[in-house]
Amino acid sequence: MAKPNYSFEKRKKELERQKKKDEKKARKSEPTGDETEVTEETEKTDDIV
Repeated sequence: MAKPNYSFEKRKKELERQKKKDEKKARKSEPTGDETEVTEETEKTDDIV
């Protein structure tokens, strides 16, 4: 009977985690226009009140 290669499975999981972490970091570093839209909306509602 063949012995399972646990180190390969561990390495595969580590690579998946690293890839996910890198994707998340890339998403966070991308500039988005959402922040400016939110500020404009709050300014409009502040003027009304």
